[in-house]
Amino acid sequence: MKYKSQAVAKLYFIAAIGLFLGQILFGLIMGLQYVVGDFLFPVIPFNVARMVHTNLLIVWLLFGFMGASYYLIPEESETELYSPKLAIITFWIFLVAGAVTVLGYLLVPYASLAKWTGNDLLNTMGREFLEQPLPTKVGIVIVALSWLFNIVMTVLKGRKTAISIVLSLGMLGLAVFFLFSFYNPVNLVKDKFYWWWVVHLWVEGVWELILGAMLAFVLIKVTGVDREVVEKWLYVIITMTLVTGIIGTGHHYFWIGAPAYWQWWGSVFSALEPIPFLMMTIFAFNMVNKRRREHPNKAAVLWALGTSVMAFLGAGLWGFLHTLAPINYYTHGTQLTAAHGHLAFFGAYALVVLTMISYAMPILRGRAANPERAQIMEMWSFWLMTISMFFIALFLTGAGIVQVWLQRMSPTPMSFMAVQDQISIFYWAREGAGLVFLIGLLLYIGSFFVKGESRAFE
Repeated sequence: MKYKSQAVAKLYFIAAIGLFLGQILFGLIMGLQYVVGDFLFPVIPFNVARMVHTNLLIVWLLFGFMGASYYLIPEESETELYSPKLAIITFWIFLVAGAVTVLGYLLVPYASLAKWTGNDLLNTMGREFLEQPLPTKVGIVIVALSWLFNIVMTVLKGRKTAISIVLSLGMLGLAVFFLFSFYNPVNLVKDKFYWWWVVHLWVEGVWELILGAMLAFVLIKVTGVDREVVEKWLYVIITMTLVTGIIGTGHHYFWIGAPAYWQWWGSVFSALEPIPFLMMTIFAFNMVNKRRREHPNKAAVLWALGTSVMAFLGAGLWGFLHTLAPINYYTHGTQLTAAHGHLAFFGAYALVVLTMISYAMPILRGRAANPERAQIMEMWSFWLMTISMFFIALFLTGAGIVQVWLQRMSPTPMSFMAVQDQISIFYWAREGAGLVFLIGLLLYIGSFFVKGESRAFE
């Protein structure tokens, strides 16, 4: 490590991987409940498993983002982290709050949890992805502001780079847009309108700035390409991301009662959203092809390239498949949405966090790269997780197409539950792919326990 304070990132990375494992386990439970409805009922009902699965997704990615920023900002700013103690305190607050919240979901009926945590005082619970009790939401705000303060103060006292500025802007947006989770209007149209200001403008807006900064940092380190070249690409990509992503929020307004002009605005700008992801793919491969050195961490290079390709497929291509209003009229809320969501989150955010961990964790443990055998295990885990997630998306796409036809386009449309019986074969296939994904994740975790000397591949 160049700076001692970078060591705090290790805590965040370990927690992120542990929570990632929990998310996948609950995903497998949910997947089985799709076809075996009473599996683990009433101990873990489906709605509880879904809450834990999606909330763990958000939390482990946030741990990953925080760890990555605490690692890369000291190097970008060429100075020690402003307050390593604050970073460690923030870590434990976030981890304990997250654990208590998950236990609350699992052990307490949701209505009782809402009553006991002050939802009558400020009604914020009961909305998808924003199910967190009021104290947890307040804790997330405190953690996000503490993180932002620590990073910005470090940037201000050191060197300013495009990567640190873009990352800081992404973090600022993350903190600001989460505040809309406290606004829960009685009018359902207004509720959904502003709900997307958290959900969409996080994952299709400010999170993409964090993604771009992290990917640019790793590519500079593993390729040796001039920083000026990477920064020019980064500015162009984030400009396109914000232009398309912010107005592209309109593709969520098609059918909620918002003005009809959103069908045009949402369709046009959503159709442009794959462009920054395509640019990211071209950027990543160009940087690797122009590399000036062979970095010993080959696994990190693979994760970085995989991030760009899978982000384009999941967030770009699979998003475009059903984003135009005339198509979305039939596909909205079907398994096509789930296919896009799984592939996009994995491709854009899970993979970039794993890229950052793959690059930084060996250095945090005192070596330039993991031993060759460990890197081979990492590469196997990459292919197992990536291919299985691609098949999960394919199976859910198949389920969605059949669902659209039988439920919404057939001359004699079937009921929702009758259609679910017809597409159960896709759910079984999805569960099998999920088990392969779990094997890949366990292999990734196992690679960090492989001992041996690190050396570059011949």
